Amino acid sequence: MFRRLFDAPYLLLTLVSLFWAGNIVMGRHVAGHVPPASLGWMRWALAVLILLPFAWRDMRADWPLMRRHWKLVGLLSLAGITVFNTMQYHALEFTPALNALLIQSTGPLLIAFWSLILNGERLSIGQAGGIFLSLLGVLTIICRGDPAVLVNIEFNEGDLWLIAAMVIYGAYSSLLARRPAFSQLGFLGFSLSLGVVMLTPLFVAERLVSPPLVFDAKALTAIVYVALFPSVLAYLFFNRGIQLVGPNRAAPFFHLMPVFGSALAIVFLGERPHLYHAAGYGLVLAGVVIATLWAPKTGRPRVGPASAELEAGDAEEGLQRRRAE
Repeated sequence: MFRRLFDAPYLLLTLVSLFWAGNIVMGRHVAGHVPPASLGWMRWALAVLILLPFAWRDMRADWPLMRRHWKLVGLLSLAGITVFNTMQYHALEFTPALNALLIQSTGPLLIAFWSLILNGERLSIGQAGGIFLSLLGVLTIICRGDPAVLVNIEFNEGDLWLIAAMVIYGAYSSLLARRPAFSQLGFLGFSLSLGVVMLTPLFVAERLVSPPLVFDAKALTAIVYVALFPSVLAYLFFNRGIQLVGPNRAAPFFHLMPVFGSALAIVFLGERPHLYHAAGYGLVLAGVVIATLWAPKTGRPRVGPASAELEAGDAEEGLQRRRAE
């Protein structure tokens, strides 16, 4: 069953949006209660502990690849694990959920930009139209059907942090298409472990100047949730989705996050559903479907002959190692 799920990229990417929407809700919930670097470090440290028993064998088999491509893996870990998430949690201490959802909706556009710059991959007309349609749905939900809400939004320090974080994550998502032929668990194990190592100095510095952490039910619930769902499962699913369909096909699924975020608010915070929710959901889903169906047939971005040969060699090397075991 899990193997079938792992071969269903659009279901994987949908689950990623659900888990990451929960991450935003949870991060905002504990803002001011658990400092951002501490939340990030505990999130990834616990994620590594959860993952290692399952990933250790693949990490050992992939170690020669890791030694060969440590610069790229380190860059991906720095961007997608250490920097992005810490900046996001810091931003959520200042920015309201309305602003956060609006800024997160820039994800597909930023991924398209970086995919063009880094990979030479252009959006098709269908992808561009689908992204625009789903963005319109996002704005419908955020503005509650009233365009005046968007005009009156005030941006603050947290918004600037979140915008910068999304720019970094757009580059990370595009670079994922160039990662070597690691196993899924091996790559995730290496990237999360490196992310924890690089985040440790910031965590120690924050602990030296911040009040002692209070591990009450609120903090523990947040740490366990963000370690398991938005970390281990979401990154595993997102990496697999990028591998199967490429960054531009995966990008429109970012627009499902406000859909899931508002739905979570209705279910867990008691907010009432309205007509604009249904209208926004319909536009987002239509946009995602259009962008997916009208995407170019080649899911992964073009790479040069040398890169393709290197990747083929890495894949063959990994296959031989696993057969030897």
